[in-house]
Amino acid sequence: MDLPIIYHPDYVAPLPEGHRFPMAKFRKLYELLLADGVAHPEQFYTPMRPDSELIELIHTPDYVKAYCEGTLDFKAQRRIGLPWSQALANRTCVAVGGTILTAQLALSQGLACNTAGGTHHAFPGYGSGFCIFNDLAIASRVIQKQGLAQKILIVDLDVHQGDGTALIFQEDNSVFTFSMHCEVNFPGTKQQSDLDVPLPVGMEDDAYLQTLASYLPDLLSDVKPDLVFYDAGVDPHIGDRLGKLALTDTGLFRREMQVLSTCVSAGYPVACVIGGGYADDMQSLVWRHSLVHRAASEVYRQYKL
Repeated sequence: MDLPIIYHPDYVAPLPEGHRFPMAKFRKLYELLLADGVAHPEQFYTPMRPDSELIELIHTPDYVKAYCEGTLDFKAQRRIGLPWSQALANRTCVAVGGTILTAQLALSQGLACNTAGGTHHAFPGYGSGFCIFNDLAIASRVIQKQGLAQKILIVDLDVHQGDGTALIFQEDNSVFTFSMHCEVNFPGTKQQSDLDVPLPVGMEDDAYLQTLASYLPDLLSDVKPDLVFYDAGVDPHIGDRLGKLALTDTGLFRREMQVLSTCVSAGYPVACVIGGGYADDMQSLVWRHSLVHRAASEVYRQYKL
């Protein structure tokens, strides 16, 4: 069997012309993986939109209802940063279903990747920073509720702290949150993860990878998770307009290989999501997002999963 990858056409939701959030990257990522032979059509799995009850394992019923029906007030909508549409609401829910399916497949196959996900700024009662529902938190709860895993480790390497995820699990010993992020970047007010590693502006490949190597192996040994969620945000890239770090394409690929090899070689299943990435050059951005899938395919073959 080949590496399981999750994609659904509803990941793409049209936004008003001129809006700078790159929704088109989700379809283009799928197309690039096929065009480059990284994946074949039979490797792709289609997620279902989860019932509201599953989303409400993390989010308040009032918030879920208001967002899905388009009745959020202007201030709450502005905090999210995306204009509401029914298409976007559906895409948001399907993407949550994608991360749930990614986790289920990772547990059965050892490694799986989503072509979306990583909405770590969403809090129980509101969205923030382009994040509406927290797919990592919801999927963690669903997997626990289904009895498929109990101890979960979230490795968040997006350039921005996973503040929503940190707050959600702050008093929960069954989910360990690890965030390695730029110290002077959004969000202005950080939450407390179980382990936060703030990085200085302009950090380059080698220093970044050495820092990661000094934490991840020990973290796996200490936590001993049943499942690892990996948020592979590519916004630490030097060309990212919201990043402030200085990783290259090579550095990002080395990071993906380092994370996945470290986890899989030790026997820990990994569910990957693509996280953040913001660039005016769509082709370059999609390439960066493809790196976790390229690394995952290589690791999947190497360890004969």
